[in-house]
Amino acid sequence: MKKNLLIKASEALLILCGALLLGSCKKDLTEVPYSFLTPANFYKTAADAQSAINGALSALQPQAYYQRTIYIMTECPGDDLAPLLTQNQERIDMYKLQYNSANPEITNWWQNSYKLISRANDVIAFVPTINMDPGSRNNILGNAYFLRALAYFDLVRSFGDVPLLLRPITSPGDSLLFPKRTAAATVYQQVISDLKFAEANCLSETKIVAANKGMVSSGAASAMLARVYLQRASSQYADPADNQNALNECNTVINSNVYALMPNYSDVFNWTKKYYPTQSEVIFAVQFGSNGSGTTQNITIRMFTPLALSGSGSFVANVNFYNNGYPWYDSVRKNWNLADTAGGVVVAPYIHKYRDPTWVLGSNNSQMNWIVLRYADVLEMQSEAMNNLTPTDPGKFAGVNQVLTRAGIPAQYQYSFTNVASQSDFTDTLVKERARELCIEGHRRWDLIRLGAYKTVEAGIGMTLQDNFYLMPIPQTEMDANPNLTQNPGF
Repeated sequence: MKKNLLIKASEALLILCGALLLGSCKKDLTEVPYSFLTPANFYKTAADAQSAINGALSALQPQAYYQRTIYIMTECPGDDLAPLLTQNQERIDMYKLQYNSANPEITNWWQNSYKLISRANDVIAFVPTINMDPGSRNNILGNAYFLRALAYFDLVRSFGDVPLLLRPITSPGDSLLFPKRTAAATVYQQVISDLKFAEANCLSETKIVAANKGMVSSGAASAMLARVYLQRASSQYADPADNQNALNECNTVINSNVYALMPNYSDVFNWTKKYYPTQSEVIFAVQFGSNGSGTTQNITIRMFTPLALSGSGSFVANVNFYNNGYPWYDSVRKNWNLADTAGGVVVAPYIHKYRDPTWVLGSNNSQMNWIVLRYADVLEMQSEAMNNLTPTDPGKFAGVNQVLTRAGIPAQYQYSFTNVASQSDFTDTLVKERARELCIEGHRRWDLIRLGAYKTVEAGIGMTLQDNFYLMPIPQTEMDANPNLTQNPGF
């Protein structure tokens, strides 16, 4: 992903508004900011449009967003990842389900989601005025709509009702500076609308040129739509067609014949195979660069690597998941994802799946990407949607069994009505299977909520999930800054 140096106008305006509140100087400033970039003097050429969408994509990269906060928000409040219990209280609180409105990681999640929305809104508002190739323009707009949908999907799953901002903030008196919360049902509708636009306008994976590898494809929009429909189907905002729509979107991805499972599970995480067609399974990922490339690198490997291997060991595998998460015959995935030795010494179980031979020991400079969507997930979502729709159809086992075959699971341990008799049995199976296949990829909290297993699974590791903790609190800093916000019940 290209490194972006542009400060978007709406973000700059927010910074300016804050500066106006800090007090006055002894002298008025008289300099004319000739180099300040605004929509009026920036969005002129196709290169400007590409720079703008690169800037939106790069908003996913900070440590406080899709480089680290992502798994603090989605995996620590689950049953497979745990923070060190001797540091970073905010992480411990997420793991123990004791978080509150002052938690800095929850604040990071909220603020960086809205920063991404701000950048996407700029692209959506200003790129249409540029005289450029219509197909390229629509692809860039499709990317922006996808990114806005991604951020709002994360927000609505996390907080429920959230402010819905669909245009840039243009002045210090703009009504959007102090927005009210929008009903979650409306937010879901907007997410789906944005993803449909992306699906219709983004390029297919096969047409994304080398210079723009890492951009969103139409296949990514289809896969994300499937995820959104499935999640909404399990919620109070469900539409009767959600499961069928999820299945349709899965089938769109599968029947395109663009994506396929990599031959070996480890190939998915081989960072020398980042891009299509060498990498046939990853559908969308947040891009990170190699050491010395001048682009953002990823801290995740350092976070998961034990001290004995020159990492920080800040997060470890949940011991129960290490001991009981994988049956004995599922050794390929367990041995890739988890380990309990380092340099020949037995250590606390840790996450071993993210590896990078180019990583400089003790540094933050891994080139690993953070995978948001991959084909194995689509196959498992297909099985889930079919189980919800037609639980007596044996075809529902096909998708998940393809994933098991790639993992080397013997045929007698794959799924059928012989060993998974009922609809609820298959749901329970998916709870376990998705943890094994998608281990620490940012899905666990949402899977447990969607599949109705959150309280039971948390009780199994000694945690009590209170009903209000299905949502997260609105950050207190946002409540203090915006008098129109209200807090979620119980916080």
